[in-house]
Amino acid sequence: MIDKIKQRYNHTWIKQEENCLKLRSKLRRKCNGFDTAIVTQENTPIGSRLVYDADWKKNLRVTPKIFHVFTKENPFVGKKLRTCALVGNGGILTDSKCGKSIDSAEFVLRCNLPPLKSDYQEHVGIKTDIVTANPSILLRKYESLMNRRRPFVESLQSYGNALLVFPAFSYSFNTEVSLRAAYTIEDSDSPAQPVFFNPGYLRNLSIFWRSEGLKPRRLSTGFIMTSLALEICDHVELYGFWPFSNHPYELYPLSNHYYDDMKVSPMHAMPAEFNVLLKLHSEGVLKLHLGNC
Repeated sequence: MIDKIKQRYNHTWIKQEENCLKLRSKLRRKCNGFDTAIVTQENTPIGSRLVYDADWKKNLRVTPKIFHVFTKENPFVGKKLRTCALVGNGGILTDSKCGKSIDSAEFVLRCNLPPLKSDYQEHVGIKTDIVTANPSILLRKYESLMNRRRPFVESLQSYGNALLVFPAFSYSFNTEVSLRAAYTIEDSDSPAQPVFFNPGYLRNLSIFWRSEGLKPRRLSTGFIMTSLALEICDHVELYGFWPFSNHPYELYPLSNHYYDDMKVSPMHAMPAEFNVLLKLHSEGVLKLHLGNC
């Protein structure tokens, strides 16, 4: 399997502008992540209802209290993002020495509050403009922020003033802990900027990729962020996206993440998503890094 993947991968990569523009146009027409990926006070007024994208029988009315937490305006307006690095958390990043390459990008996107400092910085970099925060991490590492919250605030220091994106409206049980995280950040005067995925955008994104033949139960955070990056960035490079248990070149065993070996949720179809990413790489739409830097 790895040999077949390398046969598809091992050729001189050339950006194909026509293919990039074609996919960006389709994503903007069907999903419009540039305007709608993030819940804002502009696109989600008081009194409107947010329909949970993974729990679509439930909805939430936007009260003044919740509205106050929303960012005031679209965070991407006025930005011309030329080079973007999207960093997955795959074990392939271990000893990759890709930190400088990642940090050289104009805009860096990361997934699920990964550790950056100490032994990791050389391999994954530290620059962060957007980082997602899965509520399951808040549950597992920070007791859902029901007790001491300082460890959570301190863990955010390495991300500086990055946008911290929560899927607060994917499942109803995500909402309270995501709002607690936003309140904690606000009360602590942390420079991190909490924002929330728009469930309508996530729902449209799932429909779009199903129409393209990708049909997991849930899109992974990495694939969601790849889709967003392809809309808002001219040139997208991916690091740490390798869903298999052996390195593609040296073939030694890999942990699931570069920082732990926690397994992926069975709701995701990581090999199928990777196949799409490899196809986009071959078509010159994005650049996928599989070797060391």
